[in-house]
Amino acid sequence: MKKYKIAVVGATGAVGLEMIKTLENRNFPIEDIKFLASKRSIGKKLIYKNKEFAVELLTKNSTKNTDIALFSAGVKVSKEFAPIFVDNGSFVIDNSSAWRMDKNIPLVVPEVNPHDLKKEKKLIANPNCSTIQMVVVLKPLHNFAKIKRVIVSTYQAVSGAGQKAIDELKDQIKTWSREDKKNLEANTNNKFYYPIAFNLIPQIDIFTENGYTKEEMKMTNETKKIMGDNSIEVSATCVRVPVFRSHSESVWIETEKLLFPEQAKELLSKANGIKLLDEPEKRKYPMPLFAENTQLTYVGRIRSDISTKNNALTFWVVSDNLLKGAALNTVQIAETLIKNKLL
Repeated sequence: MKKYKIAVVGATGAVGLEMIKTLENRNFPIEDIKFLASKRSIGKKLIYKNKEFAVELLTKNSTKNTDIALFSAGVKVSKEFAPIFVDNGSFVIDNSSAWRMDKNIPLVVPEVNPHDLKKEKKLIANPNCSTIQMVVVLKPLHNFAKIKRVIVSTYQAVSGAGQKAIDELKDQIKTWSREDKKNLEANTNNKFYYPIAFNLIPQIDIFTENGYTKEEMKMTNETKKIMGDNSIEVSATCVRVPVFRSHSESVWIETEKLLFPEQAKELLSKANGIKLLDEPEKRKYPMPLFAENTQLTYVGRIRSDISTKNNALTFWVVSDNLLKGAALNTVQIAETLIKNKLL
């Protein structure tokens, strides 16, 4: 089997570290690997397959001699360095929002639209974490019954906001356990405006003119692009919750064709990347507790909407936001490039 030269850009961040683990866990065919980051991370040691690697500074020179670059370093870095990697012949799979809605750049979830990957399109965008897990579930239902409308409420883990957000929740829990409420309320000016411990914050990213946040509009616009159907209407409410890892979503869909819950369960049980967990009488349903550190998207609580005579279903979706929502999807895109002989 041919092996490839890989660069992980933003290697020391939460998603970068998960990319490294995912490459190892999936035994990706690697000839050489390099870990790139900013000045503050230079010299840090990372382990890949029991071998120690020093983190290198990302420079124009480090963009050479790479087959695939996996990016998770933010919009600014992606805008500056992704085109340089491409100019040097590398495929780039970018986890930031920099390129997602560019009409010339594929936005890919391998279970949904692998056909959008092309040999000549070397810059590829990885979708938003909350969008990825939803469209994995929507796709088989859409193929069968054509989805007209989606209403989704998300319950997003703090890890989606990075390591500082994880640390903030940990610190606030410790403060709360000491019954130090005053300091809990004071310690809120890092990642979140309000305390996140034992609280819910109905804002992720900034608000736009239409009253939706940028995170919510990402779900609307990215869903249409990934599914390849601009007729699908999507309305999202995105909420940050005091969970460390794995996003949850309550999803309502209206379809053109009548779709019974049992039909949906059968379709989803056969779909790639999905684990049907739907035995409410046995208290079996998806939860972040089950999804953490797993590579599957879990779906359950599938039922008909009793409030309308239209063809409508509602269900519950949970997935590890650092894996399928980021690192895993990125690596799967790279695997698909190889499988489809595009590399």
